[in-house]
Amino acid sequence: MLEKLITETRNEKTMQLDEMSTYDIMKVMNEEDKTVPQAVEKEIESIEKAVKQVVDSFEKGGRLIYIGAGTSGRLGILDAVECPPTFGTDFEMVQGLIAGGQGALIKAVEGAEDDPNFAVKDLQAIQLSERDTVVGLAASGRTPYVIGGLEYGQKMGANTVAVSCNKNAEIGRVADVAIEVMVGPEILTGSTRLKSGTAQKLVVNMISTGAMIGIGKVYGNLMVDVQLTNKKLIERAKKIIALATQVDGHTAESYLKAAHYKPKVAIVMIKKQCRFEEAEQNLSSANGFVRQAIEL
Repeated sequence: MLEKLITETRNEKTMQLDEMSTYDIMKVMNEEDKTVPQAVEKEIESIEKAVKQVVDSFEKGGRLIYIGAGTSGRLGILDAVECPPTFGTDFEMVQGLIAGGQGALIKAVEGAEDDPNFAVKDLQAIQLSERDTVVGLAASGRTPYVIGGLEYGQKMGANTVAVSCNKNAEIGRVADVAIEVMVGPEILTGSTRLKSGTAQKLVVNMISTGAMIGIGKVYGNLMVDVQLTNKKLIERAKKIIALATQVDGHTAESYLKAAHYKPKVAIVMIKKQCRFEEAEQNLSSANGFVRQAIEL
């Protein structure tokens, strides 16, 4: 089966990889990496469909759940853990599941990806429901763990998305949306942590960021729901407020304090010259969208 997968074929440009100079290795890697965004571009329509599914889940109080094995699983978890500090979400809203559990983040768990029932158990453990969206990540497109998770997602009525790097992938056949980013052979045959991994990272970036914009987590191009968990992020929040409202740093700081350290609220307070309670009410009426809250 492997020889039929484009991700497992040999790259004609690197047949003598072990004989190449370090410079030439770096150059060919860079040249191959340049092709990844172009491959992703061809799947934008499918990625858009995936984003709309995630927005649909969020609007119903559901979650975005990534599932994968190995590099793919780690990439899903990486995207999930970045959402709370970036968008102010709770840790349940975007989750990543990896075959073999959290221990597999740092050490491969042999055979964990080969049993589809492991994914079912993992999804049952977090009480998957019809409100959620399951995004299965597998460069090969045939990982049993991911297939099992997507099939269970379908059974439960959840939205399902498959992200792979092979055409007509098995995981795509058991998902509502199939995203198939054809990056071609790796410079190191079968090492899908390279171009395939980069492609998957770009795709999950697009899915989570697009979905968060879709539920009002962004104003302009500013992350106005950033969590202020350290001094650096407090300073960033002041800058965000200043950029959004064209006030000076001192004014931004004063309003941030008055807004109980909620950048969104501070922006509305400044833009509308209103009190904290009115700004909060406007944001609530606008479902968290700053622009609409200002216009109320």
